[in-house]
Amino acid sequence: MMQWRRFWLVVLLFVVSNGLLTSSARAASEDEYYELMKVFVDSFEQIDRNYVTQVDRRELVEAAMRGMLLKLDPYSSYIDTQELRSFNEHVDQEFGGIGIQVTIDPRTRQLMVMTPLPGTPAYKAGVLAGDRILEIDDKLTSEFQEGREMDSAIALMRGKPGAPVKIKLQHEGSENPETVVITRATIKTPTVLGDHYEGNGEWSFMLNDQEKIGYIRLTSFGRNSAEELHDALLKLQKEGMKALILDMRFNPGGLLTAATAIADFFISNGVIVSTKGRNTEEQFVQAKKAGTFSGFPMAVLVNRYSASASEIVSACLQDYKRAVIVGERTWGKGSVQNVVELEGGKSALKLTTASYHRPSGKNIHRFPKATEKDEWGVVPDPGYEIKMTFEEMRDLDTSRRDREVIRPDGTVSKSEFVDRQLNSAIEAVRKLLAEGKPIVEQPVERAPEEKKTEEKKAADASEPRKARLSFVDAILELWRVQPERRVQFL
Repeated sequence: MMQWRRFWLVVLLFVVSNGLLTSSARAASEDEYYELMKVFVDSFEQIDRNYVTQVDRRELVEAAMRGMLLKLDPYSSYIDTQELRSFNEHVDQEFGGIGIQVTIDPRTRQLMVMTPLPGTPAYKAGVLAGDRILEIDDKLTSEFQEGREMDSAIALMRGKPGAPVKIKLQHEGSENPETVVITRATIKTPTVLGDHYEGNGEWSFMLNDQEKIGYIRLTSFGRNSAEELHDALLKLQKEGMKALILDMRFNPGGLLTAATAIADFFISNGVIVSTKGRNTEEQFVQAKKAGTFSGFPMAVLVNRYSASASEIVSACLQDYKRAVIVGERTWGKGSVQNVVELEGGKSALKLTTASYHRPSGKNIHRFPKATEKDEWGVVPDPGYEIKMTFEEMRDLDTSRRDREVIRPDGTVSKSEFVDRQLNSAIEAVRKLLAEGKPIVEQPVERAPEEKKTEEKKAADASEPRKARLSFVDAILELWRVQPERRVQFL
């Protein structure tokens, strides 16, 4: 018994030594520290020995980890072994697959190909938009567990690059299904999208050929996002772009490094963002003049679901008056999470370690008790605040996805949906072009640091997590309006 208890004490002490408990706990007296560890070990031992049914020890420890993090904030979390792979694929923008974008048909519950990605194994094998996937490695997709169809497809379709996967397809308009064997490759998921696909399968980033208004949609901030955006800007530059609209609506954020690199494309000098941790001095990320894209007006589209890294970029461009901000007030997430590897990389801890502020020094984070009158998020410029209903957002989502389809005949889907926010952004850059003034960023004055009492900090920290709406919950709220629109890359 004592050996078992000592074992868990060693495990817990190792966890603490790697910084998983708060500094206040580390600073506590050794006696108090030992007593706290003893409470945990004794509780674990009692559950393990005496609970009415046998329990999984790992599940208990992981539940304890999640419970600790639940007391911190909505953005800190424990990532278990199964979740870590998906998390890394999202950040790295890479996975082993065949290169198709799929959704679930709401009528048949079958997997439907929205579009193959250009240059991928699926594209080369002749997979087309509208194809229905009937079988994956001889397993009927119609028999996938209801509500878990996408998870089942991911488990079967993704795999090691170089390994084959057999799929049975039903081409639209064809009576006879076709079975193809496709060799998986490393698929890079794009985060930079254009207005529509051209006939050669490449994105067109020019919204208006006559006025030379460029359009770039940034869906998230992954490891390759800055490079993708840089390539799109170079393409637009060669095509004679005179103005640019950067669409970051529904962008949940991502890597801080990607956000600062992208903001740096449009700012030649000054602070892009500042970050401050609990035990560190405030750090400033400075823009560099080299590689700046300048001399053209910009409008940035944001909405209530633009968060984190998208707020860093939009706030930076707004503070320097480099771009007009159009749409809705953003989400208000001004905290930075570091990913700490556990168990030699088998699991991880996503822990809030710092807060970030705009170049002006103003706050971005929406604290639990913040009101509409408080300072948080990024507010559209005067005259450019345009709110959408959920019905409009649903129709926007449908319109976007129709334009993302690569059609063999090279045609582009025409939608009757009127995007009021995009139209306002177009009018904003048209107005700037008509004025003919030089487009340069303006100097930014650092605002006095906000005074925040310890009592308010404590009140914010103690706010029950269940009372807060996480970004994922917000997206799920939108998905409930039209749940069949959930999309994945395979």
